[in-house]
Amino acid sequence: MEIRPHRIIERKITKQIQVGNVKVGGKAPISVQSMTNTLTTDIKGTINQIQSLEDAGADIVRVSCPDEKSTRALKEIIKEVSVPIVADIHFHYKRAIEAAEAGASCLRINPGNIGAQQRVLEVIKAAKNNNCSIRIGVNAGSLEKNLLEKYKEPCPEALVESAQNNIKILEDNDFLNFKISVKSSDIFLTVKAYKKLSQICDYPLHLGVTEAGGLFTGSIKSSIGIGQLLMDGIGDTIRVSLSSDPIDEVKAGFEILKSLGIRSRGVNIISCPSCARQAFPVIETVKVLEDKLSHIKKPITLSIIGCVVNGPGEAAQTEIGLTGGGQDSNLLYLSGVPHSKVPSSEIIEKIVKLVEEKTKD
Repeated sequence: MEIRPHRIIERKITKQIQVGNVKVGGKAPISVQSMTNTLTTDIKGTINQIQSLEDAGADIVRVSCPDEKSTRALKEIIKEVSVPIVADIHFHYKRAIEAAEAGASCLRINPGNIGAQQRVLEVIKAAKNNNCSIRIGVNAGSLEKNLLEKYKEPCPEALVESAQNNIKILEDNDFLNFKISVKSSDIFLTVKAYKKLSQICDYPLHLGVTEAGGLFTGSIKSSIGIGQLLMDGIGDTIRVSLSSDPIDEVKAGFEILKSLGIRSRGVNIISCPSCARQAFPVIETVKVLEDKLSHIKKPITLSIIGCVVNGPGEAAQTEIGLTGGGQDSNLLYLSGVPHSKVPSSEIIEKIVKLVEEKTKD
């Protein structure tokens, strides 16, 4: 049973590209990305992190390639992982060429710091020769000097013009396997730029609020910015940028998609904030359940409500529901139907067992 969204999102159908074995754009599912924070030259550590991200649900993983040693390591890393790898390139175009030859599925280049147009042309050639897609990564913090002089400061118009300039370069060279991002750490600037860009082009858009901050503040900023755009049908792939464990980025990304009824993965827990009416410790129960059910990959909805005010109603909309009852007689619901009474001391064990049984392959 899935929670039905109150509003159907009419997603803009963009051109579809291929990032390794993952389709981005068109009617393909909105993909969730993250980025490694290990030293790329630490081959074993980077492989382990990529595999952990894939296990957490990441569809695409980006790896930074700041120097030649990193691109050499990238070749070894790609051999050991199955998720598509995006090579993050800044300043030196040769790193992009090396990454494409190493087997990267996509090259992320920032037009503000990749260099002269001839260098970009060489990157395009390498991408073509190695069946590699490209992300035009426009960022408010590294706009081209001429655009900063023209607009005086980063603004939506400057970000979009930068994107347009680089779209033209790729189109003029018959390269269409690309996506675009126009990111800023400012939510308003980010949202306005993406909306303007979406109105004038049909290429897939990579959404994100760059440098959003730590886990708590960054998740909130990203949810507001990415969420607004997704609700307007804009966006084909997302990355939540957090100063936190990269796995948190994947979790936050799926929570955003899950909240909008776009895509589900794992357990969706609906729980009350608790009050004096609670018949069992709701907050602690939810914390423990989140931890014990974090391994679940199949989508399932679970309601944990402390009393009968909203409990039965929420249980009617979820696959498994628990409503707090007096005298230690909490009521368990299965698909909205009362099933059995559960004492508070057995809630965790009972719920975990039911969820695991219902999501078993």
